[in-house]
Amino acid sequence: AKQHLLNLISDQDRGLKTQNDTNKRDSIIKAIDDMAVLGRNTVTTGDSLSATWRLLWTTEKEQLFIIEKAYLFGTQAGDVLQVIDVDNKTLNNVITFPPDGVFFVRSSIEIASSQRVNFKFTSAVLRGKNWEFPLPPFGQGCEYFLVFDGNFLWIRFPVLFEKAEKCFSDCKILYRFETVYLDDEIRVVKDIRDDYLVVERAPYNWKE
Repeated sequence: AKQHLLNLISDQDRGLKTQNDTNKRDSIIKAIDDMAVLGRNTVTTGDSLSATWRLLWTTEKEQLFIIEKAYLFGTQAGDVLQVIDVDNKTLNNVITFPPDGVFFVRSSIEIASSQRVNFKFTSAVLRGKNWEFPLPPFGQGCEYFLVFDGNFLWIRFPVLFEKAEKCFSDCKILYRFETVYLDDEIRVVKDIRDDYLVVERAPYNWKE
């Protein structure tokens, strides 16, 4: 079942190709459901969850959009990572832009059950070689989004920069994901929005 899933996603460009192929998407989700059956009675929120996880495939539109549009920055997306530390209750979602760029979102986490993790976005950073641009966190009243006007890619904020402090205090919404399968090589995830994620243990540890 595991090899079948890996075979299905191997040529899908981390999910970009799957967006326009409903049959392929359905086949992959069916394979993920099969993996969930295998992992049904296991604990996936223990110490083995702590790792730097590298994206193999996802349905998450925000990540896929950034991966696809990275050329607008004059680069291409490198590794897409999820860095989890159970002991320190942290999660970083990371998109790298070689050789020096990175966009990452910090979150705090809490273990909710044997397979469920609750998390809250706390801050985000867009970083280059010699510069860094902090961003307000995602969450209720604090959304930001990317807009392409034909020439430049802009980051738009519905809230004023002067209200950033209030934005942080108002972002109390909790999100969650369930790791439905976990072993020494891969992890399979379903989140609150019915998005899916397949990641592998990266051969390195990412740090801010």
